[in-house]
Amino acid sequence: MSRLKSTFDCLRQRGEKGLITFITAGDPSLSATVPALTQLADAGADVLELGVPFTDPEADGPAIQRSSERALLNRVTLRKTCEQVALFRQHNEDTPVVLMGYLNPILALGIEQFAKLAHESGVDGLIVVNLPPEEAGELSAALKPRGIDLILLVAPTTPIERIEGLAQSCSGFLYYVSIKGITGADHLDVKDVEHKVASIKLTTDLPVSVGFGIKTPEAAAAIAKVADAVVVGSALVDILGGEKELEEALSDLYELTSALKRSIREC
Repeated sequence: MSRLKSTFDCLRQRGEKGLITFITAGDPSLSATVPALTQLADAGADVLELGVPFTDPEADGPAIQRSSERALLNRVTLRKTCEQVALFRQHNEDTPVVLMGYLNPILALGIEQFAKLAHESGVDGLIVVNLPPEEAGELSAALKPRGIDLILLVAPTTPIERIEGLAQSCSGFLYYVSIKGITGADHLDVKDVEHKVASIKLTTDLPVSVGFGIKTPEAAAAIAKVADAVVVGSALVDILGGEKELEEALSDLYELTSALKRSIREC
């Protein structure tokens, strides 16, 4: 059983919703990545999303764009991102790690080479923002035998017929993008999310995670009432990319993650 399935099965058995956290590999430094992942897991994150830096992150808001720029200045690549996962796996074998990024670096490395590297590094899932599902066959075929889930995105404008097709091609969980726009936006409509998630759940037994625009424990609790998991990224990236020394930033990262998880448990 994959780490993602095991994690969501355990959450379901406990009647609990999940917390998925996002940071960018190599931000604010490559050496900070594993300590940050460790803090997130220790603070209660159920799944760790690790962003692969890219020069043109079209779906990302200013906070995550800046984090990607900082990581690129640190010469962080897809290969180095996988190396950080492997280092994290040396002392954490249980928490799922999902890479999130864009297709271009994968194609540059080579799909088969990437799938092999990701598997050997301990990656559990992959989200490719700019990959149309209709063109995902080759990548999916490389990932599936290696036990890596290809996680697909559902937008607010995605019609129900297309969602049914996405659910059949997806594994791990479905990622519902809660707003029309970029990460970190401030116009989250919980009622609208509730209606959309309910529609999605009629088409699939896969867990439905909701991300984009969720920054506070209060917002996380509201979304957790209607979804299987909540994704938080920009607020955490802002902490790591701020002016504080790394030790203080990691402490703040732990504090916010703990508060997010606590609010989700209490919702």
